[in-house]
Amino acid sequence: MSQPKQRHAPVLFEEALNFLRVRPGATVVDCTLGLAGHAAGIARQLGPQGHLIGFDRDAQALALAKEKLDGVISELGSHAPRVTLIGEAFSSIGSHLQSASVDGLLADFGVSSMQLDEAERGFSFQADGPLDMRQDQRTGPTAAQVVNELSERELADIVYQFGEERRSRRVARAIVTSRPIATTAQLARIVASAVGPSHQEKIHPATRTFQALRIYVNSELDEIKDLLEAAPKLLKPSGRLVVISFHSLEDRIAKDSLREGARQGIWEILTKKPVTAGEQELQRNPRARSAKMRAAERQGSRTKGLRD
Repeated sequence: MSQPKQRHAPVLFEEALNFLRVRPGATVVDCTLGLAGHAAGIARQLGPQGHLIGFDRDAQALALAKEKLDGVISELGSHAPRVTLIGEAFSSIGSHLQSASVDGLLADFGVSSMQLDEAERGFSFQADGPLDMRQDQRTGPTAAQVVNELSERELADIVYQFGEERRSRRVARAIVTSRPIATTAQLARIVASAVGPSHQEKIHPATRTFQALRIYVNSELDEIKDLLEAAPKLLKPSGRLVVISFHSLEDRIAKDSLREGARQGIWEILTKKPVTAGEQELQRNPRARSAKMRAAERQGSRTKGLRD
């Protein structure tokens, strides 16, 4: 397996840390540790009484994040916070943390730069690789199993629901008639041929189908819903929640959850409109173009209706 690229630019870095309002001695959770770009910044602000907790179900990402954070902790010396890393999906957060124990909670949804850049993980069609797409390679079906084993109708539903692809039936039919499919390049060619060129869209014709398969394989939207349901119970009063989304399905879930929580008096929404990357960041990191950040503050001590 090739080594993943180490260059990593966390999106909306300054904005995320500002809205988290990280204070010395706080307990802050990075639910999507990735390569620890945001987490390293948080660690530098927590101080020796602080506690950084990081979740990532991707074992490779977790190992690289640990390496980076070990360097930060060594650099900080006696000023370093305590660090706890958990190699599980962030939807399991409620089983690891006590109620009202967290001052800040950050989630940067979607696929990481490392996963996109490494062909062997099968997330991208930019380089040919096996159709895997699992964030946790210890469990679950691969994308290859999905495209080769599900029915045409099931595939069409997945591509339409999770990829918002209007030509989902055409895509599903092309996949079924082209089986077996083993690699990302093969699938991308099949989908592109089925969808055809579009002068109105700047994205590759297979982008939405790849997004749909990734979301389905990793149950990403259910994971987000579980996290947003658990967050109010875990945060202390005045604790902050910051979420970064990369496509409309993720952002819609976050927006609707926060609005409903605000209606119930659980959240004060801090971002009336989602925060997006400025021109300088976009020049440094084009992947930030689709990022949208929302933030909210936990109100009072109300727990009625929250899941235990």
